[in-house]
Amino acid sequence: MGKIIAIANQKGGVGKTTSAMNLAASLAVLEYKTLVVDADPQANTTSGLGHNPRDVEISIYECMVGKADIHDSILETDLPYLSLVPSHINLVGAEVEMVNISNREEKMRNELNKVKDDYDYILIDCAPSLGLITVNSLTASNSVVIPVQCEYFALEGLGKLLNTITIIQKRLNSNLEIEGILLTMYDVRLRLSNQVVEEVQTHFKNMVFETIIPRNVKLSESPSFGVPAIVHDADSKGALAYLNLAKEIADKNKG
Repeated sequence: MGKIIAIANQKGGVGKTTSAMNLAASLAVLEYKTLVVDADPQANTTSGLGHNPRDVEISIYECMVGKADIHDSILETDLPYLSLVPSHINLVGAEVEMVNISNREEKMRNELNKVKDDYDYILIDCAPSLGLITVNSLTASNSVVIPVQCEYFALEGLGKLLNTITIIQKRLNSNLEIEGILLTMYDVRLRLSNQVVEEVQTHFKNMVFETIIPRNVKLSESPSFGVPAIVHDADSKGALAYLNLAKEIADKNKG
């Protein structure tokens, strides 16, 4: 049975999509059967894994509003162990369409339950908001990875997200755990980066992953080629960091 992990932070620009895409690819390279669900209307994970969102006929949107079955939405990628449920700009309208549907917070969980036995890991790239789609993603998940960038205001909004997670644990998904806080965009030369790392580690202790994701040109570049960093340049610092993160998560979940 696959473990479902949401990658979430309502703050934009923290490396959510980069993390979802590259962690999924790294798990696939380690030969874990992995499905990545693009639950962000911007559809950057979809394009970053080589699919044009404009050409997508069945996305997570159609599955959640009951117009299609999730099995029909799954696309293959360049990596043998990695599949994708794509997103589409229509997902923006899903929140409005779902307002009057009963059990609307559980639509994604119902869909993912149909396929979770087919995968070792299912990762959900959440939108940078705490709207209904993100609530659906957290309700469907076993755990959540929270990317935090090593920059000023890094911890801003984190309390709000942790509060949302607590509400979801109480009302919708009592099994939701925090997989870990992931420090991203780390620049070893900047004193501020080091201060943020220290602050987050002091504050959240064991909740923080040992792996820290550096600022890296190859990570920024690879989506424009429609491939994850590990395919674009397997020896780059960014690709190796996500491979280490995948090993850290896999080891933790074996234990």
